[in-house]
Amino acid sequence: MAVAAAVAIAVIVTSVSPPAAAPVSGRDVLLMAATSAEHIPQGTGTYWHITRTFQGPNGPQMQESWTTRDGHRWSRNDPYAAPGAVVEDSAPFRLMGAEIGFEELEGLPADPEELKERIAGLPRHDSAMMPADRQGALVSPLITLITELPTPAQVRSAAFEALAATPGVKNAGPVEGGQELLIPLSESLGVRMVVDPEAARVARANILLTAEGGAALSHSYISVTTEWTDELPR
Repeated sequence: MAVAAAVAIAVIVTSVSPPAAAPVSGRDVLLMAATSAEHIPQGTGTYWHITRTFQGPNGPQMQESWTTRDGHRWSRNDPYAAPGAVVEDSAPFRLMGAEIGFEELEGLPADPEELKERIAGLPRHDSAMMPADRQGALVSPLITLITELPTPAQVRSAAFEALAATPGVKNAGPVEGGQELLIPLSESLGVRMVVDPEAARVARANILLTAEGGAALSHSYISVTTEWTDELPR
């Protein structure tokens, strides 16, 4: 009888379902990305290569740029050049409207609050910026540091952490490429972006970063990939 009772108890115990895992919050996704970013180096190379892919009026479109550490730049599919042509491009990197080079990026603070203070103090083009950023949200410049600029690992980590502190950030759930996050900018507008927290990468977002250093919301997702490369633009 004792053996039978033990078997019965074992059956009862193993039939209990484990508690469902709690959903990961938007804040936690960004904090996980911040932790990952600390340990992911940029790599090395001669050119900082940016590729933007987005849905144009006639189908998918792509823009590319290659920038050397001394600021020499080329671009492909520039709006003012022939389709597919690689041309010299004098446009500098910008953040909040201010020109920013490799040395300035490497000198940015690795503390989230100090980083926001430094960004807020940069010269800026208010007419090119979203109202929320003009009022101090700083969502678009933080996304710029994460997605397009050759930002050092510790600063990228701080930018993810600063974004995590944005009020109202939500996780809409898993999608292809990561977790879809919603960052409110007003009652009716917000940034949607897909974040891969393990790769510390924004796979795509509905935010268009402008040549003036500002930003605008897009009706569709824009995918941005970056890398250091030794391959010449062609």
